[in-house]
Amino acid sequence: MPFLRFLLALFVLGAASGIDAGPVHAQAGGWPRTITDAAGRTTLAAQPKRIVSTTPSVTGILLAIDAPLIATAATTPGPLTDAKGFFSQWAREADRKGVKVLYPNVNFDIEAVIGAKPDVVIVSSTGRDSVLSHRPELEALGIPSVVVDYSTHSWQEVATELGKALGLEAEANVAIGQFEADLAQAARVIDPRGAKVSIVGYNIAGSYSVARPTSPVSLLLKALGFEIATVPPELKPNTARASDFAFFSRENLSAAITGDTVFLLRATDRDVDAFLAEPVLANHPAVLGKRVHPLGLTSFRIDPYSARQVIATVGATFAKP
Repeated sequence: MPFLRFLLALFVLGAASGIDAGPVHAQAGGWPRTITDAAGRTTLAAQPKRIVSTTPSVTGILLAIDAPLIATAATTPGPLTDAKGFFSQWAREADRKGVKVLYPNVNFDIEAVIGAKPDVVIVSSTGRDSVLSHRPELEALGIPSVVVDYSTHSWQEVATELGKALGLEAEANVAIGQFEADLAQAARVIDPRGAKVSIVGYNIAGSYSVARPTSPVSLLLKALGFEIATVPPELKPNTARASDFAFFSRENLSAAITGDTVFLLRATDRDVDAFLAEPVLANHPAVLGKRVHPLGLTSFRIDPYSARQVIATVGATFAKP
């Protein structure tokens, strides 16, 4: 119970100072501002007051740094979202701040973007929600855009980039600083029990993967005191594409999991049961010892909101006595 009370305090703290804090205005000046991003250069004449996001995977970061976000693309509604298609980890905060659906099902709608009259559009360079190919259309219409890469950068790195681009440096620093303080506090009451862990994406849309030690979710668990297992170098992934995860065939998954404990990505207890019942994993030490734990449904993409939920989930299992 003391740990559960701490977790409640952790989330109250995050709501009171940091993620849900009022605006901390950046220093005046520095405009117009030229941003060099993954796709080129953009000049913003003044600090944006109307921002739209075409990438739901970054929307949580924009909310965390208190960006003046008026609308975001929504994904297809499902178990990971609310009824509108807002990811569940930040949907309530988006509603509180009056953020509207820009367009549904991450199906780019240029007319919707024009109708929102944005000062700047946030675009992802990769992922299903990327509309990078439409950037020339936006430029032709005089709508500036800023491109970020969330696939190989932590949310803190993306927040820092967005803070510099949007004149929200102070807000980004506050959000990151508060999170790091909360993370350090959580680490003090979590007992990793010497676990060497593999973070596994099990049968997610028919794919099987293991997180690399440099992935955001791996770094999060490492900060909580866990040792992150590496994939055997002789075991070649199914794809050479740069990613935070190495993908394997179902048959090679057991060999790829070298940790004595497994955390399942985007998972609940039901997914743990399916993993434990998987025939090709029947002799794996983590399965035999039933050292398999879910990270929660929101752990598929680490932003400050989902990261706190992962911390709570891990803490509930690995609390110090």
